[in-house]
Amino acid sequence: MGVKGRLYTTGDLADLLGVGRQRAYVLSRQRDFPEPYDEWPNGLAVWRVEDIEAWRRTSRYADEPNGV
Repeated sequence: MGVKGRLYTTGDLADLLGVGRQRAYVLSRQRDFPEPYDEWPNGLAVWRVEDIEAWRRTSRYADEPNGV
């Protein structure tokens, strides 16, 4: 999971959280979600693993199975 183990794509987020890609996309647009680390030329946003793990610890998803 993760690009070279250091970055997450929306698909990686979906797998991590146990949700579909569309739900992961919606979550990624919420105010409390980390800003993408980068956006690749094809439009794919990527997030640092550390940022996502920090978000999971402080979000409402922290105590639920698979984070959701």
